[in-house]
Amino acid sequence: MSTVGEPGGIEALYPFLAPAPTDREAVVADLCASTRRKAAEIVELRRSLIDLHGERLVACARAMAAAFEAGGRLFAFGNGGSSTDAQAIAQLFTAPPARRRAVAAIPLAQDVALLTALSNDVGYELVFARQLAALGRRGDVAMGLSTSGGSANVLNAMAQASRLGMLTVGLAGYDGGPMAQDDRVSYLFVVPSASVHRIQEAQITLCHVLWELTQRVLTGET
Repeated sequence: MSTVGEPGGIEALYPFLAPAPTDREAVVADLCASTRRKAAEIVELRRSLIDLHGERLVACARAMAAAFEAGGRLFAFGNGGSSTDAQAIAQLFTAPPARRRAVAAIPLAQDVALLTALSNDVGYELVFARQLAALGRRGDVAMGLSTSGGSANVLNAMAQASRLGMLTVGLAGYDGGPMAQDDRVSYLFVVPSASVHRIQEAQITLCHVLWELTQRVLTGET
């Protein structure tokens, strides 16, 4: 593991943490400059997604709203940070602010006992697919998040969802990875960045935009 002072260590990402003669003003200046750069990067990336995915977001929201109107449910899943984003978006659909319509939504990584049982008994690559096989049905919505687009358990879940006749929504980073290489995903949103941090920040923004657009359709605002 890289440590402070080693080539390619943590100071490569956070230079203001590198050992150096103490200069409080210089450290604060480096910290402020780093924060401004990161903030500018995510703002620029989020703005670029409007042109890249705007029309697809609207089409996806309409398809999701139609699924929910017909009694469909949302299943959201991912690993690590993508798992927490999936849980957040499921919570938003289930318990929205006032004057918004609640939708049944289930985050597939929330049950530790189930995850560990499936990981131990059938393999971690099937922890989401097996849940969809048991719980999913035609007309439901499967939303999978992966920064790389190559998470095996997310891809297997997407394939299972497609076999069940579910609407599939995928969010990936980089160039989309394997998630972008076939037609298993009905609506794919790729965040073109090589930074995991920026990808996940932009993905949760896309999820919130999808929720807002879907709510507008469900409540007759558009």
